[in-house]
Amino acid sequence: MFAEILTVIAPVGILAAIGFVWDRKGLPFDTNMVAYLVTNLGAPCLVVSTLLANRPDPDVIASMGLAALLVVVVVTLVAGIGLSLSGQPIKVYLPALTFPNSGNIGIPLCLFAFGDEGLTLSVSFFAVMALTQFTLGISIAAGRISARAVFGNPVLWAALISVALLLAEVELPRLISGSVDTLAGMVIPLMLMSLGISLSRLKPNALMRSTVYSVLRLVLGLGAGICVAWMLDLEGVARAAVIIQAAMPTAVFNYLFAVRYDNQPSEVAGIVVVSTILSFLTLPLLLVFVLSGPGL
Repeated sequence: MFAEILTVIAPVGILAAIGFVWDRKGLPFDTNMVAYLVTNLGAPCLVVSTLLANRPDPDVIASMGLAALLVVVVVTLVAGIGLSLSGQPIKVYLPALTFPNSGNIGIPLCLFAFGDEGLTLSVSFFAVMALTQFTLGISIAAGRISARAVFGNPVLWAALISVALLLAEVELPRLISGSVDTLAGMVIPLMLMSLGISLSRLKPNALMRSTVYSVLRLVLGLGAGICVAWMLDLEGVARAAVIIQAAMPTAVFNYLFAVRYDNQPSEVAGIVVVSTILSFLTLPLLLVFVLSGPGL
C-alpha cells in the first residue's frame, strides 16, 4: 500500500519540485503567461480531449458536475457562516476556504491513482469547479457579480461543446482532435510546475493564522466531499474522485484574485503555501481512506 501511494504522489511532488527549484535558480518562467495559457487554452482543451477520448456517459458528467456544485455550496455556507460570526473579512478568506486546487493536484492525483477513469471523472469535477471559481470566486473577491466572467469563461464553452458532441455521438475530425490533444497534454506538467514556482515566490506572513485556515480548508473540503458522496450514493472511483478533489489545498488562483482586488494577498498566500505543504503530508492518509472505500 505504501509503495502504491508513493507511486501516486511522487509525480505530483517531483513536477512541483522542479518548478520550485527552477524559480530558485532564477531561470525564466512567466507565471502570468502560463496561467493565462492554461486557463484560456489548455484547460478547455483538456476538458474536450478527456471527455471525448473517454466518452463517459452524460449521466456521469452530470453526476460529477452536481457533486462539484454541492461541494461548493456546502463549504461556502459553512465557511461563510463561520467567517461572519467571527468577524473575519469574507472577501479575503471565503474564496481560499471554498475553492480547492482540483486542477494542479487533484487531476494528476486521480489520473495516477485510477488511470483514465479517474482522469475523466476528475476533469468533469474540475470543469464545474473551475467554472464556479471563475464566476462565484471572482465575484466574491471583487465584491460584485460579473456577467462577463460567467459567459466569457472558456471552460464553460468547452464543457458545453463536449456534452453536445457526446449527446450527438459525433467525433471531432482528426486534424482538430490531434491539435486539441496536443494542447491538452501541456496542462498537467505546466500546472504542476506553476504550482512549484508559485510556492517559491509567495512570502507568507502570520504563519499561525495561515495554518489555522489551511487546516480548515482541508477539513471542510474532506467533510464536504464525504457528505456529497454519501448524498449522491457514489461508490468506487467516482466516490474517491469527489473526495480527493474536494479535499485538495487552496487553489493558487485564489492568490491571484487576492492580488487583483487587493484583498490582503499576503494572508491568502500563506494559506496557499501552508495548505499545499500540509496536503502533501496528509495525501497518504487520504489515499488510504478513499482506496478502502466501497467499490474499490
